[in-house]
Amino acid sequence: MHTTLIDAATLSQHLDDPKWVILDCRHDLMNPNAGFDSFAIGHIAGAQFANVDTDLSGAKIGADGKFQGRHPLPGRAAFIETLRGWGIDDDTQVVAYDAHGGMFAARLWWLLRWVGHPAAAVLDGGLVAWQAAGQPMVTHAERRTPGSISERDALVSTVSVDEVVANLSTQARTVVDARAADRYRGENETIDPVGGHIPGAKNRFFKDNLTADGRFKDAAQLKAEFAPLFASAPEAIMQCGSGVTACHNLLALEVAGLPGAALYPGSWSEWVGDASRPVATGN
Repeated sequence: MHTTLIDAATLSQHLDDPKWVILDCRHDLMNPNAGFDSFAIGHIAGAQFANVDTDLSGAKIGADGKFQGRHPLPGRAAFIETLRGWGIDDDTQVVAYDAHGGMFAARLWWLLRWVGHPAAAVLDGGLVAWQAAGQPMVTHAERRTPGSISERDALVSTVSVDEVVANLSTQARTVVDARAADRYRGENETIDPVGGHIPGAKNRFFKDNLTADGRFKDAAQLKAEFAPLFASAPEAIMQCGSGVTACHNLLALEVAGLPGAALYPGSWSEWVGDASRPVATGN
């Protein structure tokens, strides 16, 4: 079972394995159609397309009428049905990939763990590593027989916006923001209506988890880089702009042997949906 990362060579040996499902998570936050358009041009044989906005996210307005962020979690039952539609069973090995260093594939990895499915891995280096290894691309879209995956206890945890607000006073948990340093400081904000960060949050840009070739750094290096962030409060909350790239940090922590951090799904986009919540800028 592969539960964090998988390399291109290993994946290539399982393209015809009926117990493996490959999902293409390519996406562009500024162009919602870009992911599927790229998938149609070429993808890994047997892969199916996973849409970040629809398959991996839920309704932006919650049952209470409040804005939940740009990419709130899908309903668990609805997500299970999506997984079944991709042909996933309880014993299926799922491999997710993108062309962005895992920034979107990690969201699918985390969601699978959220519904209790541990056999989920991200293709290390993504499509770039796949092509660099001389592996083929196809244009034919795969259709699988519906699967029977069942919903099980979550292997990961989440926190609500109210819990993050309460943490402002207690500082019991370290909040880590996965966005680029300039957006964290409140500069060059082009996606959300307000720039800045949650007061007290520390910054760990998700791309810092990668080497120059787009693969994840090794466990020892990731542990050495993350551990100092948690010196004052070992329990951690991961967040970003909308709960997507925070999953990249969560994957990196798992690789590093530092599991247990919670995801704040609404992240910055939900946080600034209420003007009463405080905002910090700068470093």
